[in-house]
This record gives sequence, structure tokens and C-alpha cells, in this order.
Amino acid sequence: MTPDASIIRLIIGLRQAGITNTDVLSAMERTPRDFFIPPHFQDHAYEDQAVPIGLGQTISQPYIVAYMTDKLQIEKTHTVLEIGTGSGYQAAVLAQLARRVYTIERHKPLLELAEQRFNELKLRNITTLAGDGMKGWPATQQGGQSFDRIIVTASCEGEPPVALLAQLKIGGMMIIPVGAQGQTQNLKLYKKESEEVFGVQNLLPVRFVPLLPDVPRNNSYTQEDLEELTA
Repeated sequence: MTPDASIIRLIIGLRQAGITNTDVLSAMERTPRDFFIPPHFQDHAYEDQAVPIGLGQTISQPYIVAYMTDKLQIEKTHTVLEIGTGSGYQAAVLAQLARRVYTIERHKPLLELAEQRFNELKLRNITTLAGDGMKGWPATQQGGQSFDRIIVTASCEGEPPVALLAQLKIGGMMIIPVGAQGQTQNLKLYKKESEEVFGVQNLLPVRFVPLLPDVPRNNSYTQEDLEELTA
């Protein structure tokens, strides 16, 4: 099956699964998922399944990417913060919809690969950072701005990080998986009603890698780890 045919089949599958937002479907159609998949998993690029991308991380199944994007109701004037760049696929989809996307990844090798992909696809409205996503975007680099939308692609235990809730604008929304690894996780949507009040909606059960603090030291990556990313 050709890439174009595979994309069409994927979009049809997303429609049948309940994704009807034409802007989201168009963004998914314009974002080549095979570009973000390691070479040895290319046969699965347009299947509706999560795929390993190295360093213990995955690229989410297309339905979850589309679903989370849809629930955020992103507008063209919005700035979006993503926690967990991973392969860069989710950020690339967001970049088709928002004015600007800020994305944080704790694994530098993954971030460097994602940056290469953004450059090759000429996605100029994505700003990247290697850092601790639980702390949000550093105030010194964001100019004190807050975000219209926040998307977290790793699961937290208990309540979401306070720093992320604080960086959400009044009226803004954040989507995040909540629950321990190996246990039932729930995808939740937080809407910031005021500085102290949040509306919370439970969406659906999911499975994500855990949201972890800090940035691993470079010497924690073995040569085998790095080869896994491009083999």
C-alpha cells in the first residue's frame, strides 16, 4: 500500500472511530507519521497503534493523538505547551492548528531527532527545549506568558504538576493522563475557571509512559540506546 493510500485509510479509520473535527483530520492528513517512526517500524507507521521510538518512549496511536488534539479545541491564535516531545509527531500535528507550539523533552537524543524533523518539514512555529516538563516552560524564556492549551503526553500520579496548572491561562485547558504506570490511567481535561478553580472532566482510559522529573545526564545513554533511535 502506498503512503498516500495508507494515510487515506488512517483518516477514514479516525472518522469511523468518532473523530469528526475536520481541522484535526486535515492536520493529521498533512503530517506524515512515517517521518516520525524509526526505520525498523515503518510497516506500522499508519496502523492505529503505539510504536516504540527508543529510550523507553513511544509514539502514541493516531487515534489518541487525534482525540487529545480534538478535545483541546485549538484555535489559530492559541499558544500550546506540550510536555513530552518524543518523536515530534504530536507537536507537528499541533503546529498545523495553533499559532505557536512550545514543546519540552527530557531525553536530548529524542529532542534532537524531533528538531531535525521539524526543520525538514519546515515547521517554523515550534519552539523546543530539553528540560524537566514537570516544571513547565521556564519563565525566563517565555517572557512571563501563559498558555492557552497544555497537552501532556506522559502520565502523572495524583494531581497534575502545580507548575503546569499555574502556566495555564484563565479559560485555558490542559489534557493529561493521570494514574500510575501499570495501573488504570484516566485521560483528564482540566479547564481553568479562575486562579484557584479548575473544572475536571474524565475522558477515557489510556496507557502512557510515566511523567518523570529532571533531565537524564548524557552519559546515561549507551551507544546501544542511541543506535536504537535510527536503526
